[in-house]
Amino acid sequence: MKLDRFLVCGLGSLGQHCVLALQQFGVKIVAIEQVAPQSWEVPNLVNLLDDLIIGDCRENNVLAQAQIQTCRAALIVTSNEGVNAEIALAIRQLNPQTRLVVRSAKTNLNQLLSQQLGNFIAYEPIELPAHSFAIAALGTDTVGFFNLDGYWLRVVRQRMSPNHPWCNARRLHEINTRSQKLLAHNGSATDLGFYQWQFEDLVTDGDVVTYIEIADRFSLHATPDRPIATGRRTKQPQLVAILDRWARRAGDRFMRFWRSNFQQQVRRVALICCLIVVLLLAIATVLFRQYYPNTTWVSAFYASAILLLGGYGDLFGSFEKISTIPWWLQTFALSLSLAGTAFVGVLYAVLTESLLSSKFQFVKQRPPVPQQNHIVIVGLGRVGQQVALWLQQMQQSVVGVTLQPDLNSTILPNLPIITGNIAQSLAQANLPTAKSVIIVTDDEMLNLEVALMVQAIDPQLDLVIRTSGQRLSQHLTKTLPTARVLGMHTVSAEVFAGAAFGENILNLFHSDRQTILVTEYAIESGDTLDRLLLADIAYGYGVVPILHHRSPNPASLMPTDDILLANGDRLVVLATTESLRRIDIGDRHPKTWHVEVELAMTAESTFEGANIIGRISGCSLRIARDLMENLPGTLNVPLYQHQAQRLVRALEKVRVKAKIVPIDPLA
Repeated sequence: MKLDRFLVCGLGSLGQHCVLALQQFGVKIVAIEQVAPQSWEVPNLVNLLDDLIIGDCRENNVLAQAQIQTCRAALIVTSNEGVNAEIALAIRQLNPQTRLVVRSAKTNLNQLLSQQLGNFIAYEPIELPAHSFAIAALGTDTVGFFNLDGYWLRVVRQRMSPNHPWCNARRLHEINTRSQKLLAHNGSATDLGFYQWQFEDLVTDGDVVTYIEIADRFSLHATPDRPIATGRRTKQPQLVAILDRWARRAGDRFMRFWRSNFQQQVRRVALICCLIVVLLLAIATVLFRQYYPNTTWVSAFYASAILLLGGYGDLFGSFEKISTIPWWLQTFALSLSLAGTAFVGVLYAVLTESLLSSKFQFVKQRPPVPQQNHIVIVGLGRVGQQVALWLQQMQQSVVGVTLQPDLNSTILPNLPIITGNIAQSLAQANLPTAKSVIIVTDDEMLNLEVALMVQAIDPQLDLVIRTSGQRLSQHLTKTLPTARVLGMHTVSAEVFAGAAFGENILNLFHSDRQTILVTEYAIESGDTLDRLLLADIAYGYGVVPILHHRSPNPASLMPTDDILLANGDRLVVLATTESLRRIDIGDRHPKTWHVEVELAMTAESTFEGANIIGRISGCSLRIARDLMENLPGTLNVPLYQHQAQRLVRALEKVRVKAKIVPIDPLA
């Protein structure tokens, strides 16, 4: 029986966007909804469906009406996780082969169901876009940052400046190395794939280059015109550099403390009082040691401390004449006692106020609001918390703004949080010196209101706005063209749709206004990727292979195009939804180029040239040797343009002259 239908269970906001995402793959879609909605969030949704069934997805007769036996995958995306689990169990009883893609945040239950049901994967749509929100707010050239098998990979979109080391010094193909790959040049990544750039073009001033690289976890802080790892040795001795960094850090912390808001002014007074008390204690100790005969430094210190604590009568309380101490020193001692009473009293008051204000709940105090170069997160629901956690892991300076004054103190304890009226909270968040603002409350109208308030305060500030509805996203994009508007369900639906085809979506990011999916394939015999060179997969389907693993060997990042895939291999690629569709149906772009080999300089060139031709083109070694022994000649194996250009350059290195020629479509 042919499995050619896709079932969507639940037509809420996420379900409707899943239909929209599946429609891009050109497949048959059937949906089940318990109650027919009065209006659709996605316009003309019914026209995208082959069939719409009103009923309970848990009922066998409803699933039979949806022809579950012919469904390749079921996207179970109702808002009730318990109902989703029931639907998954019911479908598995009726069709053991249908792929189940389930909306669920219950990690342990998901693992158990996966083991029990098989061909099952679950996602939490609230958590999926958090990474995208965080990346969008970084305010750097980083458009993607994710972990793959313990390695951090960074996607960079960078405008070239004259002092960049690549500018007028590298050709586009030279960006591809063992640690990085070029994705796009001047926004060239389209639905046709990632290779819409010219192989030999020079990188020039003003060019926009997008590439992926193996990066250190905290390389988000690298500046565009300075390589992440320069390899230079510092001119300062190591100890001096460490002391210099410590001094600058201490100075920065003191200035942040001193410039803190009104709530910290009491602490400033306490600090001044402490400094004065310490200064008086030091002066008094020196004076008593100098003018009091037969005393020691310790005795002078204790006498000074007693005076500061109001103990003048303990030292000078008798009516007898004290001739051994000068009169001016006695007067100083009296002044010291009075000053100590005043300043120590202030310290006692501050300590008492701190104890009372804590209400005897000795919890860790949150850090102060950052003063500059920080990211403001408005809304600390589940999405906001995920975004804040991710940014803190990346060592970003973050402050949260929430309308919930009773937020649990154990939630993100290291995050500065401002609560209360939104206008006052934004005023306390130091927006003029902030890097960006992420607005992710659950209320779309509040998000719009906050976005307009922030725009009024600082029109140049980077804005990232959460939406749910497709219409609002479109309107906001036109109203606030510089803001990044991310639809929660739009992003999540692309992951659910991609997973419906049997792939594991590991991550996603946005570049040039389209979603790029980090997709994992397990190669099986007879599928559309089996027995293909990575070059055929990359250029044929328009994807970028970033990891290849063949047991028992370790996984390799940025693999070469010359690897021939086999059953059991694991492959991770960057792909658009169009690329996933092509892979699913095996629709590769045609090969339209040949390579003409003209001359081999030496016998060694002839031998090495044959090896190179066989490796890069994928032809048999016999065909390659026959060509090299009968020059000039044409390699009658069609190639992709970048593949052919790479072959020509590799032949040049072994002193073989060759060129690429287009295949005559009439020949």
